Amino acid sequence: MDILESIKTTVEGSPIVLYMKGTPQFPMCGFSSRTVQALKAVNADYVAVNVLEDPEIRANLPRYSNWPTFPQLFINGELIGGCDITLELYDSGELERIVRETRKP
Repeated sequence: MDILESIKTTVEGSPIVLYMKGTPQFPMCGFSSRTVQALKAVNADYVAVNVLEDPEIRANLPRYSNWPTFPQLFINGELIGGCDITLELYDSGELERIVRETRKP
């Protein structure tokens, strides 16, 4: 399977997907850590993909999403954004609403 198809399958296969550096338990950068904290605060059930474990995903995800940096948060198949946008949504209460309304697998 082509790497872009693989990314698409992952993004469309779960309601909330976070591509990050490291894991939720051991984030490997501050931006990923803050994004995980925001998701945890709103009790989000999500799939985390460690881009450091797969150089092909790390190299091609920015092409797929048109977003150059990590982490990248997808909800219902659409790119929400990175750390800054996730934190803005959290601060405004929107992240909690979006997560609550997200379809269940």
